[in-house]
Amino acid sequence: MIVGVHPLAGFDKLLHYQVPEGLRAHMQVGSLVRVPIVNRMHLGIVGMIGAPDNFPVSKLKNVTQLLHPFPALTPDLLSLARWMAAYYACGLDAIIETMLPASVRNGAGLKTEKQLALVRRLDVPELETLNRRAPQQAKLYAFLAQQFKPQRKSLVLSRLGITAAVSNALVKRGIIREEERRIERIAYDDDWAAGEIVAAHPPALNDEQRAASDALAASLREGKFGVSLLHGVTGSGKTEIYLHAIHDVLEAGGGVIFLVPEVALTPQTVARLRGRLNALIPHHGAVVWHSHLSDGERLDGWLALATGEKRIVVGARSAIFAPVQNLRLIVVDEEHEPAYKQDETPRYHGRDVAVMRAKLAGAHCLLGSATPSLESFFNAQNGRYRLLQLPRRIDSRKLPDIDIVDMRIEIMRTRGMTTLSRQLVGAMRDRFEKREQTILFINRRGYSSSMLCSECGHVEACEHCSIAMTYHRHDEQLRCHLCGAERPAPLRCPKCGSLKIRWRGLGTQRVEEAVRHVLPHARIERMDTDTMSRKNRFREVLAQFRSGKIDVLVGTQMIGKGLDFPNVTLVGLVDADISMHVPDFRANERTFQLLVQVAGRAGRGDRAGEVVVQTFTPQSEAIQFSRHADFAGFAAGELKMREQFLYPPYRHLIQHVFRGPNPEKLQFFAEQWARKIEQTLGDKVELRGPAPSPIEKIKDEYRYQLWYFTAQVTKVVAEIAKLRQDFAWPDDMIQVLDVDPVSLM
Repeated sequence: MIVGVHPLAGFDKLLHYQVPEGLRAHMQVGSLVRVPIVNRMHLGIVGMIGAPDNFPVSKLKNVTQLLHPFPALTPDLLSLARWMAAYYACGLDAIIETMLPASVRNGAGLKTEKQLALVRRLDVPELETLNRRAPQQAKLYAFLAQQFKPQRKSLVLSRLGITAAVSNALVKRGIIREEERRIERIAYDDDWAAGEIVAAHPPALNDEQRAASDALAASLREGKFGVSLLHGVTGSGKTEIYLHAIHDVLEAGGGVIFLVPEVALTPQTVARLRGRLNALIPHHGAVVWHSHLSDGERLDGWLALATGEKRIVVGARSAIFAPVQNLRLIVVDEEHEPAYKQDETPRYHGRDVAVMRAKLAGAHCLLGSATPSLESFFNAQNGRYRLLQLPRRIDSRKLPDIDIVDMRIEIMRTRGMTTLSRQLVGAMRDRFEKREQTILFINRRGYSSSMLCSECGHVEACEHCSIAMTYHRHDEQLRCHLCGAERPAPLRCPKCGSLKIRWRGLGTQRVEEAVRHVLPHARIERMDTDTMSRKNRFREVLAQFRSGKIDVLVGTQMIGKGLDFPNVTLVGLVDADISMHVPDFRANERTFQLLVQVAGRAGRGDRAGEVVVQTFTPQSEAIQFSRHADFAGFAAGELKMREQFLYPPYRHLIQHVFRGPNPEKLQFFAEQWARKIEQTLGDKVELRGPAPSPIEKIKDEYRYQLWYFTAQVTKVVAEIAKLRQDFAWPDDMIQVLDVDPVSLM
């Protein structure tokens, strides 16, 4: 038997090996093996079975080890890896490494425990002899004789106050046996899961939900590839549609992948699934999959899916690579979220990969959002996706009232900058008195966005990046949020020595401080990357907020999406302008999505909700359309503008970033490269640039960018990749190709 192996060794080549007799029974396409390359052992994935062309079989080396008796990558995952390598211009080995968790590649061990159980009962004379000669052994025998099932060895020995020698003696005599049992490390199976459970039996669907659910059920029964876009306003009951579809698929013996954009959403989603599935289909636990899990939790989850022991996985974007058997449904919740895009190689988009995996597996892909991305909405309009709509909230609940506060007028009234407007402060005090909860949202960490000297105008910038440093008040440090550099905040201006230092802009810390000032007796918690670094801390905070132990939650994008807290009746968006004024053609779309999503956290229970949006540009389209959650109106205007410029979704965009220590050298090579592209691919692509990136320097590297607009991504990417290999790049220059980029900064 001969197999072709894709080695994880830093190069893209299929190498062939002989399979020893003892490994042949379980060897399949997708198996994880260990193979020799030169003088070292490397992991690899079996990509094909069969002999190589034009190479003597007798000279082939042997596969050294088969790591699992089942394939590590399912056939659809292996096909997906090959498609991603071509589409995202990335090495196949890098994609396979992304698909296999580090704990699987590193050979992490299973967690086991030793157990003791009785083998045979002693008659009366034997028992008397044992009591007289070995009272400790008799004590252990008497305890195990009363047990119905094997007991944990360490617990038994400590409880009875005896040593391992006592149990070993009874094992030797064949009276008891010692066995080893695997313990599965189940993520989120702890105290914090309480309070997140939903009703085990599904509530009755309204007419709109029923129509969407029936349409989806019909598509699933066909058993063919298809994509549905579920567009429902916030609080319209999209999760119920997901749960009904998941239940149908599991009952029919299929597998499910459920993607959520943020780690903070995972506990709520997992709890809902476990609560529903345990009642309807016992022993169908959901596997959790994201970057905050321990290696052991991830390994056990991966094994449960790869062996078919479990058939549903919930997680962030990397869960799309879970080895789910008989995959029938992929759900992508909040499909518009930029968090689905990976910002390092391979730079894949979780939503697009989900659609492609569904196609390769012959499964159905369900995209859901209150504010779909314009790309998905455009596909639905053109008939590529099926559009399902939920235009009203469940139980005829009203969408929250959105009040726009013009901060220009507020500053004139207070005669100076202010963090919280009078209207927002009044609404917060009112909610606190009524024992209702408030969420305040600002998409910036720290206390202030920059330090400014009012004498000489000096702004304290990062030495390694071209951005201002952010002031963090709790430890009096200036931090760069791009490279992580930090230094103590100065008391005097470093340039002119003046004491007139002002802190400009807002951050979560400043908002938290302002809330403590106006509500001194309220229980306030901040939720951002700085405070959520400890494992499970975000789950702890969300559980406390759900149970009413926190009055005001201040946070960044972590809390802006998908979370469902019935007692939240007020949401404040402290600065709606942060995402609007950036050099990115999607800035308006992002702002609209953010406003509607954040507003959707209010009024999800029986009480009406209110939203206060603070802005310096109340006249902008994104803010005006978001007041009435008018997605159709916003999308029509935005798509018209995109069509004029032929921006996505009318064409694909590929971003080519050049990085290096010398800006002049970067510019020279970027311009030479642009000329070569124009000469070779002039009829297939439209070029923009090269030009310095909006953030020109990060981590001591200058950055230039070049945009390619094209209608034929796969062909153009392949030709660019070939040209890159033949071009004479300098050693100190790095270039990155990003297909369908989400951030252009």
